[in-house]
Amino acid sequence: MEMLIEQLGDAGALALAGMVVGLLFGITAQKSRFCLRAATVEVSEGKPGPRLAVWLIAFTSALTLVQGFVSFEVLDLSETRAIASTGSISGALIGGVMFGIGMVLSRGCASRLLVLASCGNLRALVTGLILTLLAQAAYTGVLSPARENLADIWTVSGGATRDLSSILGLTSGTYAVVAAMGLLLAIAFAAHQSLTLTRITAAAGVGVAVALGWLVTFAIAQASFEVVPVSSITFTGPATDTLMALVAERNVVLSFGIGLVPGVAIGAATSAVASGEWRIERFGADTPMERYLIGAVLMGFGAMLAGGCAVGAGLSGGSALSLTAWLAVFSMWVGAIATHWLAVRRPFVQRT
Repeated sequence: MEMLIEQLGDAGALALAGMVVGLLFGITAQKSRFCLRAATVEVSEGKPGPRLAVWLIAFTSALTLVQGFVSFEVLDLSETRAIASTGSISGALIGGVMFGIGMVLSRGCASRLLVLASCGNLRALVTGLILTLLAQAAYTGVLSPARENLADIWTVSGGATRDLSSILGLTSGTYAVVAAMGLLLAIAFAAHQSLTLTRITAAAGVGVAVALGWLVTFAIAQASFEVVPVSSITFTGPATDTLMALVAERNVVLSFGIGLVPGVAIGAATSAVASGEWRIERFGADTPMERYLIGAVLMGFGAMLAGGCAVGAGLSGGSALSLTAWLAVFSMWVGAIATHWLAVRRPFVQRT
């Protein structure tokens, strides 16, 4: 790692790490059809199936690996933003619900939209761009005061009060063992749903990518003489950084996120082409643009308010045992399930 940093510098090493992690995530997410929205739809309809199995495998594999690394002291997440900085409970709850609603309206979360767009889905491309612009507006733009006001309603200080390990008094090893048991159950459930070995392996690969993200950024931070943020896969922040780097008249500042987004796009596109699944998809009568755009607005603002997207909070923050991340992903489930339930029973919601 020291040699890599000497050759590329901290920023270059982070960008390369992001690219590698992104390639792995893009390939495995495309192969497994990893999608939180699809999992919530199955639960809402009372028919747990393959999409739920994929999400459970990805989540439990990430949690098992990350907490296993922490238990063996090869990874320390105590100083990460997800744990050490002040968090917002109100932001996690409100933003999570908003994200969940938008996710159903747009038929995909931020990561799923990026994967689909890379496979030729123009609906996902347009929706993802709107999501990214709204996220930027909520972060530093005209919507930032509203986000900050909502986030300040109920905050929690960083450290032990935001760390589920400290709150519940359990060791990282205990979490790793429990998560591993959950992973075995999820794999058994997937097999019962007749998922292929390729898809089960790819679902686990999504969790591996999340754990690898934490591990490589931590390794770079340990080897660097500069302060390097330890992070893993998330999409709203890196997507806005990547978009701004493409359109702003300034030098690109390399980072893990700058490498991550194109890595995911290349990985997903390559996987789709290799499997013959790459094809152009457009808006149509049964896929009204206005519904997708409303969903994008809700997801863009909601992700910044909640502190992460379905992957950033759900898998990365969740595997780090961040209290606010768990609250955020729980709220995403609630918002998504309620929205789909309402859409099925009140058809006019589908025409919004």
